[in-house]
Amino acid sequence: MKTYTDEKKAAALAVLTTQADAKLITHMNSCVHCGLCADSCIYYRAMPDEKYVPAKKVDLVASIYRRYATTTGKLFPKLTGARDLDDATIDEMVDLLYGACTMCGRCTIHCSIGVDISYVVRKGREMLANMDLVPATLQKTVDAALETGNNMGISDQDFIDTLEWLEEDLQMEMEDDNVKIPLNVTGKDILYTLNPREPKFFPLSITAMAKVFEAAGESWTLSTRMYDVTNYAYYSGHLEQAAIITQRLVDEVRHLQAGKVVLAECGHGSRAFRWEGPNYIQQTFPFETITSIELMLQYIREGRIRLDPSKNKEVVTLHDPCNLVRSGGVVQQQREILKASVLHFVEMTPHGIDNLCCGGGGGQLAMSEYNDRRMSIARLKADQIKATGATVVVTPCHNCVDQLTQINVTFKLGVQIKTLAEIVADAIVLDK
Repeated sequence: MKTYTDEKKAAALAVLTTQADAKLITHMNSCVHCGLCADSCIYYRAMPDEKYVPAKKVDLVASIYRRYATTTGKLFPKLTGARDLDDATIDEMVDLLYGACTMCGRCTIHCSIGVDISYVVRKGREMLANMDLVPATLQKTVDAALETGNNMGISDQDFIDTLEWLEEDLQMEMEDDNVKIPLNVTGKDILYTLNPREPKFFPLSITAMAKVFEAAGESWTLSTRMYDVTNYAYYSGHLEQAAIITQRLVDEVRHLQAGKVVLAECGHGSRAFRWEGPNYIQQTFPFETITSIELMLQYIREGRIRLDPSKNKEVVTLHDPCNLVRSGGVVQQQREILKASVLHFVEMTPHGIDNLCCGGGGGQLAMSEYNDRRMSIARLKADQIKATGATVVVTPCHNCVDQLTQINVTFKLGVQIKTLAEIVADAIVLDK
């Protein structure tokens, strides 16, 4: 057990007691402990221990609020269930708020009165971040982004070298030596972003999107200075660091005079920049922001790319990323794209906004200390995939790609894991 200083505790309590956060206060005080959220939670379903019930996490944060921000909690803590922010409470917060929640939001849509449980968890994480108690493995990922410009710590030269050989491969595939992956070009309509895991581990997804851009005749560029679509400070709860990462991408859009930002296939990255980003930096973006999913559907509807679904003959199913679907409203777009790109598309049960989290969100993939839990909850997704009979699983999120890849190996599913851009690129009919 550690002893936390009064100064750090005060920084944590400031999240609850000095901010005019009516949303947080409302949701903390609204839970009626009906228990409907229990079955919605992948942690509780995989490991039916009462501590994993989402309402317990809400009550954990709310009990601290009652102790320090309400008169009854200050005078009669035992009667109100108020808890001191002591060592035991803090350790429990770290374990449950970081180590037992992906902030997927499924519990929220099943809540009988609409308590935003994942928001309360985020504020609890913010309290812990103010105490410098972000798990070291997760903070390391944030630090890499702050220090190098991307969460994988890829050097500029390695990034450029990767893109150069990808460009050569793309030229051979499209039989056109004029095809380019443009870098740092000003005045383009689109600044495209990447998840750094793409140049590091999944470079073919970059080639796929470049092929889509080329087929659509798009005006686009990548930046070597700031291309990272992710923002793991969204997961850590450190708002100042989240603002720094957001501002860097905003500054690069202005520097390159791009018309809009297209966010690569990354659930939390899309949410963190598109929806949370303006709050982080306290200003409205002076440019349009759109996901690559919405853009590809636009190309299809406008006839800018032609697809032949017979090029994708396998049975395909779709995993819905939580932050894109439940939190971002991108639900039907990927389905319309798949129906235009493949011959056989089958849904998981459940799917859409009710789909089960794969278990890789919430920073879980970065926090190796919770690997056993992460793979315990992964069995639920493995069972979902098996039930579809599909041989290809498509997901428009690289966090999900990583988790699904591990699920595929661990549970011996024998499927292929692909991004949406890869499926679209495979179905494209090129005009000679």
